[in-house]
Amino acid sequence: MTETVLTGLNDLLPIITANGAAQRSVTAIVGPPASGKSTTAETLAERLNASEPGSAAVFPMDGYHYDDAVLHARGQRPRKGAPFTFDVAGFSHMLKRLRDNQEREIAVPVFDRALEISRNAARIIPKTVRHLIVEGNYLLLEQPGWADLRELFDTSVFLRVPEDVLRARLLERWSQLEGDELRIKMEENDLPNALLVVRESSGWNYVFDNV
Repeated sequence: MTETVLTGLNDLLPIITANGAAQRSVTAIVGPPASGKSTTAETLAERLNASEPGSAAVFPMDGYHYDDAVLHARGQRPRKGAPFTFDVAGFSHMLKRLRDNQEREIAVPVFDRALEISRNAARIIPKTVRHLIVEGNYLLLEQPGWADLRELFDTSVFLRVPEDVLRARLLERWSQLEGDELRIKMEENDLPNALLVVRESSGWNYVFDNV
């Protein structure tokens, strides 16, 4: 795999700008939980929009979480966030629709962390957007369904973060938990998901050390 290590987001901005100069381009921001994907994607969109208002938008993968009612019925609620707890087919169809860019505007779902649910049609992406920033854990995962997404990205960036840093960030994220609840959340879900992303993702163009 050929990759280029970025020293900062400023290295990426001219690449994205050039790719979307004439038509919509799709940039994937990929990494394990707590690697900073959402912040990176939003920062990129903000900088692109500062140069050209309305030219960039973010499409998060997390909007395709299965609802808790579905996960409870399947006995999968404790593993929420694992690859099989996402509607990857629905996400793929929406990504293709966004890439084709044939409609005046498209409404996409957004995951509400405070409520732990996906809110349908919570973000509008108009046809005028040329730089679509997609962010998610499993965008380059070598698993059925997920592996098919790679061909939809013009550019892909993997956020590389040391395991001890990921662990510290996840502990901070779940600081309201304690005891067995924290141990189960960390050791039986979030850390296994993070290590899966690191070990079974491939095909990115650029690496960014986001520490």
